[in-house]
Amino acid sequence: MLKPRRSIAGLPPYHSPIHSRAGLSLDLNESLAGCSPRVLERLRSLSPADISFYPKRETGERMVADFLGVAAEQVLLTNGMDEALSILFATYLDGEEGGTGELLFADPTFVMYPTLGHALGAKVVRVRSGEDLALPVGDLLAQISPNTRVVAIANPNNPTGLAARRADLLKIAEAAPDAAVLIDEAYAEFCGETLIENLASHPNLFVGRTFSKAYGLAGLRLGVLIGPAEQIGLMRRFGEPFNVNSVVLACLEAALGDQKFVSDHVAQVRAGRDRLQGLFEELGLRFWPSQTNFVLVRIGAQAKEFVESMQRRGILVRDSCGNPGCEGCVRITIGTPAQMDAVLPAIRDAVEEIGGEG
Repeated sequence: MLKPRRSIAGLPPYHSPIHSRAGLSLDLNESLAGCSPRVLERLRSLSPADISFYPKRETGERMVADFLGVAAEQVLLTNGMDEALSILFATYLDGEEGGTGELLFADPTFVMYPTLGHALGAKVVRVRSGEDLALPVGDLLAQISPNTRVVAIANPNNPTGLAARRADLLKIAEAAPDAAVLIDEAYAEFCGETLIENLASHPNLFVGRTFSKAYGLAGLRLGVLIGPAEQIGLMRRFGEPFNVNSVVLACLEAALGDQKFVSDHVAQVRAGRDRLQGLFEELGLRFWPSQTNFVLVRIGAQAKEFVESMQRRGILVRDSCGNPGCEGCVRITIGTPAQMDAVLPAIRDAVEEIGGEG
């Protein structure tokens, strides 16, 4: 009888976070501003050959490397950040065939870290954040061992929106010289901080970036993994040669070239974030000061009812109660200024309807 590997057989089924598109989607941390008009113009100009020929990823990698100020050999473009995680984890984590490799991260965080770790048969070591949900630096350092092969840190973090101090992240990288330390910077544009400049002095450090958030290209799927040239070269042996589609590569120059669109969008998100957090403060609800394009708020025991109340008002928000430490919490993406004009009173009405605990 055909049987899968034990790690796959024991893996819980993954369900898409897209439950509905019937309403204003503030549940998936997407860009509600869309993408740059330059990208749309480039899409309209695609030729038959742009679609029928295999894509040349290396051209895009040189483009991204020049933009980030690193060597092209340090950049690997991937089919979204999910593939970047898959490649990095598979490169360094030992599987179930007698391997002892450990994946270390702090909860709550991005769900794909434990999912991929379990799928690869690695030992998954979770460190629980405290009540403030900040990165538990001391506890992470205490869990680093000779078996630690990958340390994954989302910075800023999802679902909390919190950012850790650069010094703390570098301390973790220095404490685990035999492990790949990934700093997942999917929301870096919204907080304005990056560890890319520290790569040269830390040979085990990797930075992940995405075009899904600030650039509004989630549907085209483009992730970036930046790290030591030698290690990225090893990953190229494993990665697929045509993993990045020709459409997003054709649009890449237009996306990178319109930094005004990106900066304007980031400014709008920050302003909307301040408005949303101000409302939560007024309502007496606990929230975590965000450095991303969303805010995590504790509604209380009626969190599910709040999500349903918002849905009745045509607004989709994310129930985050299943994340460790996020009991009673809801995550809300920042919309455009016009959208937030409607969202804020809807939140106020929903909280009044269900009687949020704060």
